[in-house]
Amino acid sequence: MSAPLDGITIVVTRPAAQAARFLDLATRAGARCIAFPTIAIERLSLASGTLDEVARIDWDWAIYTSTNAVDAALAAFGGRLPAARRSAAVGRATARALGRHAVDVAVRPETADSEGLLASPELQDVARANVLLVKGAGGRDLLRDTLTSRGAQVRQLEVYRRVRGDPPPEVRAQLHAALAQHDCDCIVAVTSAEVLEALLHLVDATDAARLRLRPLLLPGPRVAAVARRLDWGGPIVQAATAEDDAMLHALERFAAQGPAPAA
Repeated sequence: MSAPLDGITIVVTRPAAQAARFLDLATRAGARCIAFPTIAIERLSLASGTLDEVARIDWDWAIYTSTNAVDAALAAFGGRLPAARRSAAVGRATARALGRHAVDVAVRPETADSEGLLASPELQDVARANVLLVKGAGGRDLLRDTLTSRGAQVRQLEVYRRVRGDPPPEVRAQLHAALAQHDCDCIVAVTSAEVLEALLHLVDATDAARLRLRPLLLPGPRVAAVARRLDWGGPIVQAATAEDDAMLHALERFAAQGPAPAA
């Protein structure tokens, strides 16, 4: 009996530290995976004064935007997360990361994004609440701005940054060879607009053109809009969220429709 993704090659662009579970799920479903991390995660060094100040404050909420935020905060604070009355997580994976460190997650929306978190009933009335927002450098300010507009006192703590990845030559060669095969069912999986943009910058013009003709698996309309602005011509497959299970489900649903178009 064939597996759902037999004969399909998936270009997995997640940062290496976050790719293992999806690679395992996709491989067990029959796919051949090319791990091509386009983004790397660098933890930021925080001044001792900042660490002491954050540790002293009586936080009503601590909000973690990703597993990277949890891991980097743990490293910064010597293996213990800042104390807070309640904690919130963007996505299941982030909630699982907090749970591994005995943090009870009060809010974890079904949609793994800021909009879903802000729609939760628990975060509607936050007037005068002290909120610690643990995140990566840069990115959107939607959480900060919206919670501030609701009356919260928000402190952003940037604990890591994303930098352009540098896949080794053998992985670049593997991707080039897959894209050169016209009979290869090759699907590109990205989890954010930043990851997609980095991918197109990391390959040469020929491979970038070939990539744009392949099916693109991504989470939601916001990333899809960026893909279209970047002239992606292949089918766009939207998952409900960027979480591993949602991405795999969307991929299996797409694969069941028939062979993916080849470049």
